Amino acid sequence: MDEYRPKGKPKKVREALFSPGADETVVSAADFKTHCLQLMDRVQRERTEVVVTRYGRPVARLVPYEAAEAVSPFGVLRGTVTFHGDVVEPTGEAWEADA
Repeated sequence: MDEYRPKGKPKKVREALFSPGADETVVSAADFKTHCLQLMDRVQRERTEVVVTRYGRPVARLVPYEAAEAVSPFGVLRGTVTFHGDVVEPTGEAWEADA
């Protein structure tokens, strides 16, 4: 398993919130818990990432949300069905129909 190691030591949140231009911010879990909403606002506004650490090890990454492209349900199964024989002609089996 590829282990991710964040760059540098965890910053104090005040330092992290007011240091512009960083692609990635590393904060401890305690600081993240205290300043979660401010960090979420920063991630949304500046399109940066926040790595949350616990005991010095990364446990979570907060990244900007990107909406998935809407896919139309029409034509999704195109090319996946094959027909064997004639589907219009009767099969020749006798049916018992009660009227």
